[in-house]
Amino acid sequence: MSHRNARLTIHGRRLLVERVRFQGMPVAHVAKAMGVSRQCAHRWVGRFDLEGFEGLEDRSSRPHHSPRRTDPVTVARVLEARHERREGPAPLSHALGVPARTISRILAREGVPRLNECDPMTGVLIRSSKVTHRRYERARPGELVHVDVKKLGRIPEGGGWRSNGRGSRPATKRRIGYDFVHSMVDDHSRLAYSEILADERGTTCATFIERAIAWFASLGVTVEEVITDNHMSYRKSRDVAAALDAFGARHLYIKPHCPWQNGKVERFNRTLQIEWAYRQVFDDNQERTDALGPWLRHYNYERPHSSLGGRPPISRLSPT
Repeated sequence: MSHRNARLTIHGRRLLVERVRFQGMPVAHVAKAMGVSRQCAHRWVGRFDLEGFEGLEDRSSRPHHSPRRTDPVTVARVLEARHERREGPAPLSHALGVPARTISRILAREGVPRLNECDPMTGVLIRSSKVTHRRYERARPGELVHVDVKKLGRIPEGGGWRSNGRGSRPATKRRIGYDFVHSMVDDHSRLAYSEILADERGTTCATFIERAIAWFASLGVTVEEVITDNHMSYRKSRDVAAALDAFGARHLYIKPHCPWQNGKVERFNRTLQIEWAYRQVFDDNQERTDALGPWLRHYNYERPHSSLGGRPPISRLSPT
């Protein structure tokens, strides 16, 4: 195929053929004048003789046969698992026993959109969001933990619009409120601790931080610094300040309007939504609440994490 430094573009090939076949000039003379070899000139003239001017068009460099290409059965397994599980190459590789790179090539070749371009519940393609490739990581567990709150609408009895459809109408207009999912994520290991609480007031945030730090301590991790956003529950609460002082942890704040500085927990919130809150249709709020604990254990102890080389977060704390 032609490139920007090619001596013969499609126009050049046509000119070469016209000089040889229509003007009767010798191939060797035309090749020398156009700065190509005689073999190259003969090849294009021969292709013109067989296929006409259409034979001078660029052709794909893809081989006619690929004996080592992944077999159709494996391709079908990968596509079916992607549709059902809605997971990336690393988790699918763990489940199917197919190399993650092979899965990536299959998904790209078949035109399967990326997960961040799809609705987490239905898998339908939606507008993709902005991403960043800049990464950072603290050197040891507990050196820095990220804290944030994710607000989710509660599920009414009998299920919400996801199970009954958007056209359904509740029997009452009473507001059912929100669940506030408080999370603490370790910067080094991505180990996470979450609780569903009734609000995000300063006292609630403080008691959550106390329990979260105690949970990390039970795993041998000493929390040294805690970073949060600038919500008044963190910045103005004396209870939060007292809780951090009790554990000797330093409180850091992100720069205003720069949520990526709290990126580890922000990314965890997205994973939490996709793989827990919106992973399946729940019939009531308690069913979703009960599913959080098992999912967190799976996340910390079993789920492959791409930034950890396909290992779960707990691997950063244990010898294995």
